Amino acid sequence: MDRIDALATEPPPAMFTALLLFVHLLSIVVWVGGMAFAHFCLRPALPLLAPPERLRLMHAVLTRFLNWVLAAALLTLASGLGIMFLAARAGAAMPWNWHAMAAIGLVMMGIFAVVRLGPYARLARAVAAADWPAGAAALASVRKGVAVNLALGVLVVAIAALGR
Repeated sequence: MDRIDALATEPPPAMFTALLLFVHLLSIVVWVGGMAFAHFCLRPALPLLAPPERLRLMHAVLTRFLNWVLAAALLTLASGLGIMFLAARAGAAMPWNWHAMAAIGLVMMGIFAVVRLGPYARLARAVAAADWPAGAAALASVRKGVAVNLALGVLVVAIAALGR
């Protein structure tokens, strides 16, 4: 029993904290970097394709990307909570920027859920039915959600880098 009590009070190895931070940062890079690529590189190249091909391509890309974002969001949440738990257990006060990043991250996850369950689902149905006008409208909604989340993601990175 003494060993169990000791485990509850000993600080975690620095390597574990570093691993949590690595997972946290890598997940954010995947999520925010993917949105930046889609918004600034992929989207401007789409007019080279006819609307049906454009929508099929974006559906295929978003299917893969949204799965990666789901994993990244869950890993960001888990690693962020882990880091906060370890800091609290060590008696450290949570800096203001941690609270800000956590709040914005939760908003981003909510926007992601709305995009995945709403406009992306409509896009998938439209592509399956070859309803190109409906697909274009759904894709425009996806774009808006991505643009908002990209701006919030950049804000989180700024808060992390500058909010010390």
